[in-house]
Amino acid sequence: MVTKYTFGVPPMTEAVVVPQPSFSGMPTPFSVKEEEGKRVFSYTLGKDDLVFGLGEQMRGINKRGWIYDNWNTDDPIITEGRTSLYGAHNFILVFGEKTFGAFFDSPARVVFDIGYTDPDELTVTCGDVDVYIVEGDSAKEIVREFRRIIGSSYVPPKWAFGFAQSKWGYKNEDDVRAVWKGYRENGLPLDMIYMDIDYMQDYMDFTVNKERFPDLTALAAELKADGVYLVPIIDAAVKAKEGYHVYDDGLEKGYFCTDAEGKPFTVAVWPGESVLPDVLNPAARLWFGAQYKVLLDQGIEGFWNDMNEPAIFYSKDRLREAIVYAAGELGKDLDTDAYGALTGKFYTLANSMEDYNSFYHNSVDGRHVHAEVHNLYGYNMTRGASEYFDIYEPDRRYLLFSRSSYIGHHRYAGIWTGDNASWWSHLKLNLAMMPGLDMCGFLFAGADLGGHGGNTTEELMLRWLAFGIFAPLFRNHATQYARDQECYAFKNIGAFRSILNMRYAILPYLYSEFVKCAKSGEMLSRPVVFDYPEDARARTVEDQLMIGASIMIAPVMEQNAKGRYVYVPARMKMIRLKKGGNAFSERIVEKGDYYIEVPLDEIVFFLKEGAVMPLAKPAKNVASLDETNLRWLKFIEEPVEYEICRDDGFTKSSLSNFEKIKVEP
Repeated sequence: MVTKYTFGVPPMTEAVVVPQPSFSGMPTPFSVKEEEGKRVFSYTLGKDDLVFGLGEQMRGINKRGWIYDNWNTDDPIITEGRTSLYGAHNFILVFGEKTFGAFFDSPARVVFDIGYTDPDELTVTCGDVDVYIVEGDSAKEIVREFRRIIGSSYVPPKWAFGFAQSKWGYKNEDDVRAVWKGYRENGLPLDMIYMDIDYMQDYMDFTVNKERFPDLTALAAELKADGVYLVPIIDAAVKAKEGYHVYDDGLEKGYFCTDAEGKPFTVAVWPGESVLPDVLNPAARLWFGAQYKVLLDQGIEGFWNDMNEPAIFYSKDRLREAIVYAAGELGKDLDTDAYGALTGKFYTLANSMEDYNSFYHNSVDGRHVHAEVHNLYGYNMTRGASEYFDIYEPDRRYLLFSRSSYIGHHRYAGIWTGDNASWWSHLKLNLAMMPGLDMCGFLFAGADLGGHGGNTTEELMLRWLAFGIFAPLFRNHATQYARDQECYAFKNIGAFRSILNMRYAILPYLYSEFVKCAKSGEMLSRPVVFDYPEDARARTVEDQLMIGASIMIAPVMEQNAKGRYVYVPARMKMIRLKKGGNAFSERIVEKGDYYIEVPLDEIVFFLKEGAVMPLAKPAKNVASLDETNLRWLKFIEEPVEYEICRDDGFTKSSLSNFEKIKVEP
């Protein structure tokens, strides 16, 4: 059951697609009060209550004990003290004395204090808001009900579940070919190569640098013939340059965000002085989406949207103010306060609240200053592309995912979790985020495997891949300043080959479970306690996940570890995949604690009693995958039926094609 309460006049977000009657008054079980122009919702937590959700956020699976500031933020220094990341997903699920869900539908800043100020209090602070209280008999039912009202999740083409290699720094066609060659010559599977901003002409969206990529159409076709797709980046800001067709056309149509006087608001990002498409205006949103046609026409079938919080390096006016201030300090003897004031003028230029309060949108429900609707920007930029794809080729599934997002975005595209680092703590954070993202509808999600910033190690890369094979978005991505982290760049290529091949071995299971969950509202990635709610130990498990209907995973996430301890909450069958999935061993384990050794080239997971799981032979890409001769992992005493997705991998209309396979003990 869902009950909606409205406070004030919140901006329209279109996060919820199943209309709900709205009530005023107290949103049971919360109390509410006004403080300094904000509304503060409070709930007293039980001693053993857990709190899940918030999608892409810091800390563990259980969010109790920290403060979370949901304000989409471009800042790659993601340490444990951070409170804001790239997405804002304002859904929580309280699990305990009373189990319920709550969605705070506000596109401005929303702060969740979950036992930080007071260990026993949950408070949510925001402005005008629609609050949805979701009730049900179990955590799973509450998530299903929430997912029902926010709409079905995006399903990409099947090739998007293959392995992807990405890097900021593939500067030309030769670099792309070298990656392709490196994977193929070393017998490493590959389905995608990503292109960062280097492919553009002067970092301008929807352009191609002809010196670096003289014939993108031919390159895309050549790679696609080998089952490898090119996936270019698209940024949010448009270069403010006369003669640049996107700028000229958008300016003529009035499709850019404006200042208080109605003039285009100028910021700076990668290409220098730029303007921001007003993607909250439906006409401007579709116009921006239509710009993707220039790349679609060249054979591109996948995109990743970036810098769409929106990220701002500086605004023209505030940079001028900082320079004038600095000039006034020239020649002075600066003490620590004066020096701090000087440097602060420049340190605070990026992503400034002053700037976010200085430009406006023409939204469906009127004119809004950006800060009131900030968290909707990336969602609507990406929505515009998806809506145009439906016009360009209505039944075709395109790969599309984004850095910034809000609930509702999940209907149009996936997300990646932003610019992480090559730290073991970020591998753990990757695992912790997955159930929260799933609760908010983001099934097609994942992190930059190996870490985006800093220098990974062979061991970290292998362990991260070993977890990543169970996440729908499976991409190795790094900055140009990091060491090479392509899988063939390391000494132990055989171990990389084994782990990557296992992704393709389990892909029939992962893909089938994904499509089922997208259609049904079930969770693909779940906390262990969701499946074993009466198990006190399961409540404390933070480093294991249930994946799909059949399995539990427990990846190794510690440096130099030869294995790990695993809590098995019920009788299961332990599966050890070897040799890229070409071989496996199995043994039954009873409920309890086990130390499991896991070599770098193997994967261990656990099959639930009464469950089965299909395995395919490894392949060099998704197109080569043979799903007609499947092997079966099984822990059954009588025949069971397993539904496997038999769609064509490309069209929306084929997603209902499932085959029931009877599996014998």
